Amino acid sequence: MYGKKLKEARKKSNLTLEQVAQRLHTTHATISRYENEKRKIDIDTLKQFCALYNISSDYIIGLPENMPYPKS
Repeated sequence: MYGKKLKEARKKSNLTLEQVAQRLHTTHATISRYENEKRKIDIDTLKQFCALYNISSDYIIGLPENMPYPKS
């Protein structure tokens, strides 16, 4: 599920695989693997994608937008 969301966010940002790869200091093949879920995404990389696309990690991992969080 996260791969589809990453690809959608990239396209909405009008960025190519190569442009994303340059900004995240990796290769376009690596970005493609994330988008095709052939590579698991770690927290640091997830944060980089979220910052680049200006989206929340909740969106990427498929949580509902208005999900109530427990009060601490």
